[in-house]
Amino acid sequence: MTFPFSAPERMIAWRYLRAKRAEGGVSVMTWISLVGITLAVFALIATLSVRAGFRAEFVDTILGANPHVTVYGLARYDDNGNSSDTLEGYEALAEKIRAVPGVTSAAPVVTGQVMASFQGRAAGVQVTGITRDDLDSLPRVIDPATGYGDLGRFGEGIAIGSGVARTLGATVGDRVKLISPDGAKTPFGTSPRTASYEIAYIFSAGRYDIDQVRVYMPFAEAQSYFNREGVADRIEVMVSDPEHVDRLIPQIAAQLGEDEVLYTWRDASGAFLRALTVEDNVMFVILSVLVLIATMNIVSGLIMLVKNKGRDIGILRTLGLTEGAVLRIFFLCGAATGIAGTLMGVVLGCLFAIYIDPIFAAVNALSGGGVWDPSIRGIYHLPAKLQAGDVLSAVALSLGMSFVVTIFPARRAARMNPVDALRYE
Repeated sequence: MTFPFSAPERMIAWRYLRAKRAEGGVSVMTWISLVGITLAVFALIATLSVRAGFRAEFVDTILGANPHVTVYGLARYDDNGNSSDTLEGYEALAEKIRAVPGVTSAAPVVTGQVMASFQGRAAGVQVTGITRDDLDSLPRVIDPATGYGDLGRFGEGIAIGSGVARTLGATVGDRVKLISPDGAKTPFGTSPRTASYEIAYIFSAGRYDIDQVRVYMPFAEAQSYFNREGVADRIEVMVSDPEHVDRLIPQIAAQLGEDEVLYTWRDASGAFLRALTVEDNVMFVILSVLVLIATMNIVSGLIMLVKNKGRDIGILRTLGLTEGAVLRIFFLCGAATGIAGTLMGVVLGCLFAIYIDPIFAAVNALSGGGVWDPSIRGIYHLPAKLQAGDVLSAVALSLGMSFVVTIFPARRAARMNPVDALRYE
């Protein structure tokens, strides 16, 4: 097997790297470049893994607790000018949508905003009326690892978000009063509607804005409570491949009439996801500049090494060593720094992504808590997702820059005139 670098070249390069500084060996600049590359690669991998984890967690909470496609009715006006956008033939329409290949569920729902009250505490909540079977299509809501209570008793009570329960100070088994301003119509106007419901289940969807306001109620009870007898407000559709939901849109749209429109989860959150993509690209460019700055230090260290080894280069050239051999020797010296720094940076970055939870817990404890505010960031913890593509891109970037910048001082060493190198020796 033929190696790109001969044994003598590797031996001389290793000798130069491990030589003491007094002998003209590795300089302080080389150590600085080694540490710089390590930290730059670590920062690049850590940032990319956190961004990938944040995106994955954010999308998962969207897809796990919200519909992938929502069918709405267009506003209709009666002779008195009153508008209505409810769906009257919702059962037949939902059945036709369920028949579309790739659709896993189509749930007619009733929604409304009400005031929840318990023992003097109050919170504004968004009530969604849904059947027990359709509630099973929301994995983030029915996840037993994050919720507690008995979903089997959903028909006798309601399911509320953990944020609602925390605001009200209520738990499973307590009875919560719901107050709706859209109640019974009387000759004196519309009176508020008040009803009490037992909490059968408390869920955590992983999103602060969902857990803080959402309440699920049995569909038939919601129809009665919100005066929606015989109609639904919309149909929430779940599909097997939500990342490619656009492929099913033509087939779902073909089942709709002239009075219905649809809206996908990408329409609702697409702008935020596009902003995340732009931010990811910008962060990659910024951290790439840091890697470039770190690799540029290799040039300084290698130039100092070439200057200190001028006599050695002259002797080697007079003994018959070619320019190419000298170039490869000093290329090995510079590339070794880049490779070592990259490997250490990869190790640190991967360890950070793997152990991010205890690391973040320690940072949170040292700072006194409150480092991560879910009310601002939406999700409850800082996630990290280690992806092979991110690690490979960081490695390729670091090694590529290290090899490129090493060529220039190595060529300078190779082109050194042996006569000039030995003239004053």
